[in-house]
Amino acid sequence: MEPTIVQCAEQLYVGRRESITMTEFARIADHLPTMFSGLAQRGVATTGAPFFRYRMIDMAAEMVVEAGIPIAGPVPVDAPDFLDRLPAGRYATVSHVGHPDQLMSITARLLDWAQRNGLIWDMTPTPTGELWNARVEMLMTNPAEQPDMHKWQTVLLFKLAD
Repeated sequence: MEPTIVQCAEQLYVGRRESITMTEFARIADHLPTMFSGLAQRGVATTGAPFFRYRMIDMAAEMVVEAGIPIAGPVPVDAPDFLDRLPAGRYATVSHVGHPDQLMSITARLLDWAQRNGLIWDMTPTPTGELWNARVEMLMTNPAEQPDMHKWQTVLLFKLAD
């Protein structure tokens, strides 16, 4: 599927953050069921698909990644959970149906597409990696409803510079 550019509104979310390597990704993904359960127990409605927000990326070392669940309005949260917002703005996006292991090649294609089209990311290179304002993998498939990972849909949303 060919990438496109979309306009996204600001989105409040409950998040939890981890510093991980690529081989430790389950550490962040495993937070989502507990986070959903905690929100449901307090009667907090979710307003969209859960996601992973990549804050700092150094593929050769560690990454700072957040698991996020969109909500309609502020709610009290206990650490290590926190409230934050995905910023409004223009995002380059592409949808993928398939195993999450394929997302690295889908991401590479999105990054290449943006470069070929002269697009600039809302990202700052640093000595410890790339600091992204909003680089998101939105999980459109509920694993409890579809256990076959080859049928999962993921939407990549990478914020463009203003």
